[in-house]
This record gives sequence, C-alpha cells and structure tokens, in this order.
Amino acid sequence: MNTLLSIGDNLQTFWGYTGFANAEPGHIVMIVVGLIFIFLAVRYEFEPLLLIPIGFGMLIGNIPFNEAANLKVGIYEEGSVLNILYQGVVQGWYPPLIFLGIGAMTDFQSLIANPKLMLIGAAAQFGIFGAYIIALNVGFEPNQAGAIGIIGGADGPTAIFLSSKLAPNLMGAIAVSAYSYMALVPIIQPPFMRLLTTKKERVIRMKAPRVVSQTEKIMFPIIGLLLTTFLVPSGLPLLGMLFFGNLLKESGVTRRLAETARGPLIDTITILLGLTVGASTQATTFLTKQSVLVFGIGALSFIIATVAGILFVKFLNLLLKKENKINPLIGNSGVSAVPDSARISQVLGLEYDPSNYLLMHAMGPNVAGVIGSAVAAGIMLGFLG
Repeated sequence: MNTLLSIGDNLQTFWGYTGFANAEPGHIVMIVVGLIFIFLAVRYEFEPLLLIPIGFGMLIGNIPFNEAANLKVGIYEEGSVLNILYQGVVQGWYPPLIFLGIGAMTDFQSLIANPKLMLIGAAAQFGIFGAYIIALNVGFEPNQAGAIGIIGGADGPTAIFLSSKLAPNLMGAIAVSAYSYMALVPIIQPPFMRLLTTKKERVIRMKAPRVVSQTEKIMFPIIGLLLTTFLVPSGLPLLGMLFFGNLLKESGVTRRLAETARGPLIDTITILLGLTVGASTQATTFLTKQSVLVFGIGALSFIIATVAGILFVKFLNLLLKKENKINPLIGNSGVSAVPDSARISQVLGLEYDPSNYLLMHAMGPNVAGVIGSAVAAGIMLGFLG
C-alpha cells in the first residue's frame, strides 16, 4: 500500500513538472503565432531567414514549465543556456554584427550615382518620428516611445539595438513587430503604392544611373562614416560596423573578410538573434496590453514611412525637369527592408510597363533607408538615452 502511495506521489510530482500541467491559454496563443510565422515563411517565403528562427523560438519560449522549480531552462532564468544566448540581444551585441554583414553585402552604387535618392530614404524616416508622437499620446514614456518609433524604419537589428538601450521591457514586442512588418512588405506596401500614384506616374522611365568608379565605392564608406557619426556619434555602433563591412567589400583586398562577414558570421548571428528574440515572447511576460499597442503603433509607423516616401517623390518631381523625374513607385523603398521593398517597386513597375526596370533605381533609397534608420536611432539614443 505504501509503495502504491509512493508511486502515486511520484507520478503527481512528475505531472507537476510537465508542460500540460503548467500550460496557460497565453502559451497556446503564442505557440499558434509561432506556427503562423513558420507557415508564412515556408508557404509564401516571407523572410524565411527571419521568420523561421523567430517562429521556432516562439515555440521554444512557450513550452510551459514549473518556474518555481528553478530548472534554469527559461530564457529569463539567469544562468540558463537560453538566457546566456539572449544576452547578445539584451546587451546589444548582435545588431552591430548584423550591420557588419549587411555592409559587406550591400552595393551602394545606385545611391552614389544618384545622391538625391538619399532624400527619399530620409523622407521615409517620418514613420519613425510619427510613431514616436503616437506612442507618446497613448501613454508611453519618452524612452519607450523612441524605441517603439524605430519600428517605422522596418529595420529589425536597429529596433533591437535601440530598444535594448531605451526600453528593455518592450524589446520582445518591438523586435517581433519590426521583423513581422519587414516580412509583410509584399502585403502592406502595394495597396498604398497604387492608391497614391497615377497610371501616368507609374510608367515614368528614369535615366540609367551613371557608372560609378572603384575609387568612389571605396571613398563612400569612409566619407559616410565621418559625416554620419560626427553628426550623430550615438549611432556609431551601427553605422561604424555598416560602413566597415562595406569597405571590406569594396576595397578589393579583403575578400575573405567580406565573405566571412556576409556569409558565416551574419548567418550565425541571424540564427541566434531570431531564435532568442522568438523565445523572449514567453506568454507570461509578453502577452500584455503594451505589447498589443506596440504592434498597432508599429503598423501605423510602417504605413506612415511608406506613404511619406511616395509623397516625397511626388513633391520632388514638381521641382525636377521632365528628363530627371523619379518614378514614385520607388518611394516605398525608402524603408530599410533590403531588398524586399526595392523588389516590390520592381514588381509593380513591371505590372504597368513590362519593360520598365526600377530595381536598380529603388536600391538607392533602399540602402539610404538603412543609413537613415541607424541615424534616426542614434538621434533617439542621444536625446533619450
């Protein structure tokens, strides 16, 4: 009889440790969200390199366990493996390394050939400051509003870097929101691109960009670093690594380093960042009213950025000669979702004129948006940090 009671007690203890016993509705909700992310990545190829690690991380982070047992398996339990890996997000280590890889794979030729395209990238940053104002008005503190606003740049690493400095408690919601809207570029942007442009504007043919010399390509990251970081020193971790990676690519004598930065290094960091950001959406800490507001404001900021870029091109065309006019379909690419937003410009342009190739033009504001979002993050950090 005592043996049976002992077995019963052991089974009851075992049951108390299982996920079934500790599951809450929130865990199920977040697991479903994670499965949706994986489905979108596999079925529709929406940013699979991001959504699959984040989606699977959501599954990992929402396996219920007995937190009182101090098992050291949760991402928020100090000393656990997940917590150690998560420090790269919390301390802001991963985003600069991502920017190093981005710089090593980015061709700034379109921007160098037509510098006025940088203005489109700057105009798209209105999404960041618009979201900042909205967040303040719905009750967020200034530092939290600044971190939320950066979602409008459609730049996941920048959003993580800034939120780690200004609003660590909102970092999970901000990061997932930023990456979600990056992945949903093909869905969010086209309706606004069609709504805000006329048929005549959509078929504008832009002049072929001039040939950029190797010397210009080498000088660009050096001059870009000095100009942007002297203006906004607080953006140095991101801008410094971005331009360093680009110099590795363009110098022609550090090919091995450039290939490492844009290959194994960025792949490894993307896996760790995506998985730990996904795991940080643990239902007990993630599912809050604030998280819902972050997602809503993030959507508005992304829309504002898209609209601002398109309207700015339309305004700029009023000042340009006919032969220098810009197709406003590339206005959407001012956000830094590289190269997806530029690809959308190309797809819509071909839809209205099958022989009008806009990709090489759209990449100019697209890469300018990467620089612009990092500068905007530096401004926010300088004022609010």
